[in-house]
Amino acid sequence: MRRLEKSLLWIYLLGASCGAALGNPSKPGAEKVLRYAFRVAETGFDPAQVSDLYSRTITANIFDGLYSYDYLARPAKVMPNLAADLPVISDDYKTFTIKLKPGIFFSDDPAFQGKKREVVAQDIVYSFKRVSDPKNRSPAYSSLAEDGIIGLDVLRKAATAPGTKFDYDLDIEGLRALDRYTVQFKLRESRPRFIYTLTDNGILGAVAREVVEKYADTIMEHPVGTGPYRLAEWRRSSKITLRKNPNYREVFYHAEPPAGDAVSQAIYQRMKGKRLPIIDQVEVSIIEESQPRWLAFLGREHDLLERLPEEVANIAIPNNVLAPHLVKQGIVMERVAATDVTVSYFSMDNPVVGGYSPEKVALRRAIGLAYTSAEEVRLPRRNQAIVSQGPTYPGTFGYDAKRLTEMGVFDRARATALLDMFGYIDRNGDGWRDLPDGKPLVLEYANSPNSLERELAEIWKRNMDAVNLKIVFKTAQWPENLKAARANKLMMWGLGYSASTPDSGGLLELGYSPSAGLSNLSRFKNEKFDALYQRQKLLPDGPERAAVMQEAVKLLVAYMPIKFNTHRFVTDMTHPWVIGYRRHPLARDFWKFIDIEPHPNNPLN
Repeated sequence: MRRLEKSLLWIYLLGASCGAALGNPSKPGAEKVLRYAFRVAETGFDPAQVSDLYSRTITANIFDGLYSYDYLARPAKVMPNLAADLPVISDDYKTFTIKLKPGIFFSDDPAFQGKKREVVAQDIVYSFKRVSDPKNRSPAYSSLAEDGIIGLDVLRKAATAPGTKFDYDLDIEGLRALDRYTVQFKLRESRPRFIYTLTDNGILGAVAREVVEKYADTIMEHPVGTGPYRLAEWRRSSKITLRKNPNYREVFYHAEPPAGDAVSQAIYQRMKGKRLPIIDQVEVSIIEESQPRWLAFLGREHDLLERLPEEVANIAIPNNVLAPHLVKQGIVMERVAATDVTVSYFSMDNPVVGGYSPEKVALRRAIGLAYTSAEEVRLPRRNQAIVSQGPTYPGTFGYDAKRLTEMGVFDRARATALLDMFGYIDRNGDGWRDLPDGKPLVLEYANSPNSLERELAEIWKRNMDAVNLKIVFKTAQWPENLKAARANKLMMWGLGYSASTPDSGGLLELGYSPSAGLSNLSRFKNEKFDALYQRQKLLPDGPERAAVMQEAVKLLVAYMPIKFNTHRFVTDMTHPWVIGYRRHPLARDFWKFIDIEPHPNNPLN
């Protein structure tokens, strides 16, 4: 790590001194363009309706929340965004009063009829209410409901009656615009971490009511926010182009890098005082296959490579060190432990793998024991991950790297014993185990058509074959699988979750019964788990809360509605003309903080 830090530091210091010597081979007034790729297709750009990481990356750069994170501060530090300052919080953590900065405007749109439209407190109220409107089917509603904003649940319930609509004009106690620039939240119970809810630009960014009403059912195609960028062109599942928002307010680069982080310090010295955003245009391609995405970066078609494909890790970063031929090109590498987790869930309503009877629990636990996450780490992930022990994110509150659970155990003998004991035996002599009632036992696992998913499927098949469990794979594009998962049409599916706050408590929502079909795709239901989940939400961070969270984890391990597989390492790469990039552990609105400088090898110069 010291060698990597020294190399990064050398590049930033050298760039600062030789930028003028390089000259500017581009034409006068040439625009700065950032090009990179997503490996999963977007679903749309309405903050209230999106949940996937890739769509939220776009919305996080178009919309503004009340708060955001300091780009360079580690650990993560909350800072005002639309808000003028940190909230005034009551002693019991039930009332949060926030002043907005005046003079912040939405990007221009025909919905505003040629007038500049300032963001006001009522826009914040409206944006939060949209997440609660049943019509929008917002995946974020369950999390927001857990915060207990007084009156929001009543408003939603009233809108579920036949022939009724959500009443956006009805005043509620817990969500009010006190004046043009002051918004107040009142919560039923103490919520010490409610400010983290207010940092999510990608979902709770401010939207204008007239825009939503103008575009109605096509609002996913017409994002209009106050953020640094606006949507310029969208070719669905192919390419997304964004342009600098000319209405973006006057913001200058400021950060608080750690004193001991020489690279971040060097970035800050080079970037401080620049007006944001610096880049004029961002072009995001959708390239689901790893090899073409890697080749596009090597061929200088892309400036940034987020998440080096695991398939090329042994070539690009042997022993986790940047390969010499990449060093010669001036490519910069950053490798960090991601605040994420990969999982495989079981539908608890499925007649084959779901249910709470002893034989159904035994089946899921046997599948978990028969699957070796360590093999997933070693082969398809090329040692760019570690085995997960349960539903907590590395680098967040609640995570304990020393704690071991059955989630991380591979024990084929125990798996076989469980299956035999509970009657999952081969009754017809075809070599595959059957259900206890004699019906065929076939596992159906949903996946996507890319090379990594194919390799993961091989791991699953090899492990299930070893205990005589038949498994088949249903392949579809990721957005299609997400839609099917929410409709409870999948038996098993593997996906990943990334933290958006420095806390693991939210990940426990994957097992919280009121969130069934939203965050809780498995539809797990357990009263004791729900009570523990609620309790940890009320407690301040500390040993008591950590202990409650671990009790909840034990229930998920015991019932196994979800197999938590791995926590990944992320390696990002940039060409030498990309200046100032650092991966933030939580935030996705990073475009405004980086620069593209003249360089003879940049094909756009």
